Amino acid sequence: MGATRASGRLTAPAIGLVINVDDAYSVEVGAHYIARRGLQPAQVLRLSLPLHASLSVAEFQRLQQQIADHFGPEIQALALAWVAPYAVECQSITGSLALGFDPDLCQRSCAPSRSSSYFNSASSRPLADHGWRPSMLLAAPSAAQGKELIDRGAAADHSLALRERAPVQALFVATDDAARRVRMALYPPPGLLRSIGVEIQELRAGALQTLPRLLLVSTGSVRVGLSPAPDWVSGGLGDHLTSFGGQLAGTHGQSTALDWIASGATASHGAVSEPCNHLQKFPHPQVLLLHYLQGSTAIEAYWKSVAWPQQSLFIGEPLAAPFARP
Repeated sequence: MGATRASGRLTAPAIGLVINVDDAYSVEVGAHYIARRGLQPAQVLRLSLPLHASLSVAEFQRLQQQIADHFGPEIQALALAWVAPYAVECQSITGSLALGFDPDLCQRSCAPSRSSSYFNSASSRPLADHGWRPSMLLAAPSAAQGKELIDRGAAADHSLALRERAPVQALFVATDDAARRVRMALYPPPGLLRSIGVEIQELRAGALQTLPRLLLVSTGSVRVGLSPAPDWVSGGLGDHLTSFGGQLAGTHGQSTALDWIASGATASHGAVSEPCNHLQKFPHPQVLLLHYLQGSTAIEAYWKSVAWPQQSLFIGEPLAAPFARP
């Protein structure tokens, strides 16, 4: 599948930031994001949220209403400045804010879920064109790492837009795990993007540290070998197809999206409840890469690559756009 041609990209004036005043991480990381991205007071919503991993439906509905009351139509996407809450019962908080909460999904989490009209879309104004805002958690293992994440995202802007730069690597990892290797059918062929300085590599698991200047890693392993850290460029994207990559508390014995951020990636994705291995519930590797290469932001590239995102948690620095032209 090819990517549609993007009509533009999200920029800082279109992002709304939500800060939980009861969470020290949220306050510190949110303040850093305001300063780094030059956000205006009207772009920031401060509120109180429980600090546990999953919101009840009633708690989520209060959050949803506060967001609707505060932000106007100019705000097209959201940055959520916290690590938890990351779920609403069995759905991700990011998926719930966009597509709404589906009480039946918790009874059939392996079934198909609501489709996203934003999937592989040309739109750069999701609220205006699709009626909802994509969101992304500014999540990292510590506040210091959260600020480093934001700095990586800002440093990524325009950094890979010039063809004279050194090549970057997109790594697609083969695995023998039959249930988790299903995305391999979607991997782009090696050499496809060499003319624009992107080397596509398909390697066996455990090879993340062998390549310089990593832009993207897509794999299906339960545990991802991220120590020592790969050689990420600013703006790097990494995720793995497994059941609970979005359960940021890490209680299922699987690597999580936080592990990618801790290793130096700038954005990631994971499921918060058992999705089974529907391809539509995980980032489509070609759609993700090709939207990013057009100059889309990390939040746009990731959101546009998932067809059924209700269980999808998106984390990272939303506005990172390494291929955007100055």
